[in-house]
Amino acid sequence: MLKSVFRLVFGVALVMITLLGNAYPSAAVSLDDGSMGVLPFMGSLAGKRPTNLGVKDGKLSPCPNTSNCVISESDADPKHAIAPLAYSGDPAQAMALLEAVVNAMSRTKIIEKTDRYLYAEFTSKLMGFVDDVEFYLDPSTPVIQVRSASRLGQSDGGVNRKRIEAIRQALASASVVE
Repeated sequence: MLKSVFRLVFGVALVMITLLGNAYPSAAVSLDDGSMGVLPFMGSLAGKRPTNLGVKDGKLSPCPNTSNCVISESDADPKHAIAPLAYSGDPAQAMALLEAVVNAMSRTKIIEKTDRYLYAEFTSKLMGFVDDVEFYLDPSTPVIQVRSASRLGQSDGGVNRKRIEAIRQALASASVVE
């Protein structure tokens, strides 16, 4: 009983901190399920899937004003800017490897994919926060544009940027990304 009360109080405190914008909701916390068990509201902090996702006029949607988003489009402000994934060789091979890398990452679900677009949801382990991550293979240049954004909160502790850099490194190890 005491353990359940603790979980509930702890969970409510984390939600309040997050809603006030002082937490890192999408931070990938590497705690074992051990003594924490499953929090009573697990999955209730996923938020709703944004309606502005996808490629419009050859571009991904811009980042919101919050600091929990990165995007590789050339007109991104410095706070949100990240380099696109440059590749050499066959575009289809680059997208296939990208899909394999994303699928191999923990708590990931691919929602949509085409020959030039990939959209995945990444869920944090502890609280179930969801980040929306998009990749668009630009047919005019040998790059894959990226956008990674948290659905909830104001900050992410750099998780979205770190995720894209980890994907870049995995692709570089396979000698597909330059």
